[in-house]
Amino acid sequence: MSTHSKLNEHHNPEENQQSEVSRRDFLRLAGVAAASALVGACKPKVSGVSSEATQKPSGKKAQVAIAKVIDYNQDTINQAVSDLIKQLGGLQDVVKPGNRVAIKPNLTGGVNSGTAPGGVSAKESFITHPNVVRALINEVKAAGAKEVLIVESVYEWASYTQWGYVDVANATGATLIDLNDFKPYENFIEATVGDDSYIYPKFTMNKILQDVDVFMSVSKMKNHYNAGVTHTMKNLYGLVPYRFYTLNKGDAYRSAFHGTEDQTRTRLPRVIIDVNRTRTINFSLIDGIKTAEGGEGPWIATFKPVAPGVLLAGKNPVSTDAVATAVMGHNPTADYPDAPFIRCDNHLNLAAARGLGTNKLEEIEVVGETIESVRFQFNPAT
Repeated sequence: MSTHSKLNEHHNPEENQQSEVSRRDFLRLAGVAAASALVGACKPKVSGVSSEATQKPSGKKAQVAIAKVIDYNQDTINQAVSDLIKQLGGLQDVVKPGNRVAIKPNLTGGVNSGTAPGGVSAKESFITHPNVVRALINEVKAAGAKEVLIVESVYEWASYTQWGYVDVANATGATLIDLNDFKPYENFIEATVGDDSYIYPKFTMNKILQDVDVFMSVSKMKNHYNAGVTHTMKNLYGLVPYRFYTLNKGDAYRSAFHGTEDQTRTRLPRVIIDVNRTRTINFSLIDGIKTAEGGEGPWIATFKPVAPGVLLAGKNPVSTDAVATAVMGHNPTADYPDAPFIRCDNHLNLAAARGLGTNKLEEIEVVGETIESVRFQFNPAT
């Protein structure tokens, strides 16, 4: 079996042992190791969750809304998110009365990832702030949603408790789901990507991602060491349990998504496209109020807290992520090896080529604040 073929397999879903090696320590000590055989196969309960037709652009320009917000005061966030949604024409074309809605924040790394320089908290540097998610839940419920779920493959349940998401669930009636587990179902499903996938034809996922009517991605505006930027599309890496996508026993992150070191540049961005085709994003919200430059978390040496003071929202993830990339002072159509895509092909270019949306600013209508009025130059991970 070829190395490439081995990397496209994944572990049996019944293997539930969690690694004791932290992501931070693994990245610091090892980097991506050479590929080893990945054994087993997923249960054959085959289903697809893709709805690409809803993601492809219509005849009019995609809209992305921008707001200036300087802190995480809940009332301030509530008003800002409400205004962004109004500027986008409301949620009535996204959320219908009686819908089940899943919202995925970015809770990368887990509570043992370390702290940002200066002791800045995770919520104000590398994870989606819970107050932003709470504000979106309020809008989703006002639009008539019957049920709201907060979904993430958390490194440990403490990510939900210590980072304020249990409080959000208690206050809003939302249900917390750990996508590392198949509950409330009997097993995981194998969700298909669709025709002409790049790397993976299917992914092991919790069936809740198929059963919800609406899926929303709420990310932190950040650079990423490999992918260049991480916004609402890259956020979908956390839809799948990492233990099914590792190269070596003991890896504590989705090392098979990266592949071997010589594969990462082309492989990782294409996996981003595959997973986004599997579970379409219906609404994107980006927390850039307080975040960090130079990498995705404190395990990256150049990681540094910054405060751009901005929120962005849109109904097409490619266009929303493109505008967020421009707000960071980067060119969303740049490609390897130009910054910020100094180690990987630009997944936004790949998404646009697949017809998932446009990343060309001239083809996007920005409402609210202009890109120029909120631009904050980020330094990429170096």
